[in-house]
Amino acid sequence: MRAFSRLARYSLTDLARSWWIAAYALFFAATTSTLLYFGEEPAQAVASVLSLVLIVIPLVSVIFGLTHLYGSRDFVELLLAQPVDRRSVFWGQYAGLSLALALAYVVGILGPFFWYGLENAADAGTLAVLLAAGTLLTFTFVGLAALVSVLTDNRMKALGGAVALWLYFAVVYDGLLLIVMILFQSYPLERPLLGLVLLNPLDLARVLVLLRLDVAALMGYTGAVFQSFFGSAWGVALALVSLAGWAAGPAVVAARVYRRKDF
Repeated sequence: MRAFSRLARYSLTDLARSWWIAAYALFFAATTSTLLYFGEEPAQAVASVLSLVLIVIPLVSVIFGLTHLYGSRDFVELLLAQPVDRRSVFWGQYAGLSLALALAYVVGILGPFFWYGLENAADAGTLAVLLAAGTLLTFTFVGLAALVSVLTDNRMKALGGAVALWLYFAVVYDGLLLIVMILFQSYPLERPLLGLVLLNPLDLARVLVLLRLDVAALMGYTGAVFQSFFGSAWGVALALVSLAGWAAGPAVVAARVYRRKDF
C-alpha cells in the first residue's frame, strides 16, 4: 500500500507539471468561459459543454494515456527490477494518470462557473452530474488505454486500436443502435434499448446529464422511455453504478494481464 501511494503521488505530481495537462485544463476553462460570457444560462452552458466532454475526454484520455504509459516503460522496467509488487506499480501509475486528467477537467470546468456564478441549487446539481460523468469517463478511457498498452508492445498498433475504440463508442455504436431501431421499429424496444445504453459509457453519461436538464422531450419517444426509467432514483443509481463499472472494469482486466506480462 505504501508503494502504491508513493507511485500514485509521484505520477500525479509529475503530470501536474506537464504543459499538456495545463493545456487540457485551459481548453475546458476557455470553452466554458466563452459560453458563459456570451450569455448562455448555466443549464444551456452545461448542455453545450456536454457535447465537448463526450468527444474530447475519451479521445484525450486514451491517446494521452497511451503516450504516457509507453513513454514511462523504461522507468517501469527499472521499478520492476526492484522488490516492488507489480500491482502497486500498475495501480499507482493508473491512479496518478487518471487523477491528473480528472483534476484538470474538474478545475477547468469549475473555475468559470464559480466566476460567473450559479443561479440556483438545481444548476449546481446538474454541474455536479456533469463533473461526475466526465471524471468516470476519464477513468474508463485511461483504463482502456492501459489495457491496450499491456496487450501489445507495438505503439502504432496500440494507437490505432485506441482510436478505433474511441470511434466505436463515440460514433459507430450510436449508428448501430439507430440501425437496430429502424429494423425492429415494429417491435417493443423499450427494455432492449435500456440494456443497450448500459453497454456504452458515453451514452450513459449523455442520458444522465440530459435528463438532469429536463430535455428528454427533445429526445422523442426514446427520451420518454429514458425519463421513465433513468429519471427515477433507481434508474440514476443503476446508471451511476454502470458508469463506475465501466471506470473500474478495463483497469481491472489490464491489471490482471499486467501481472503476467513479461517486460
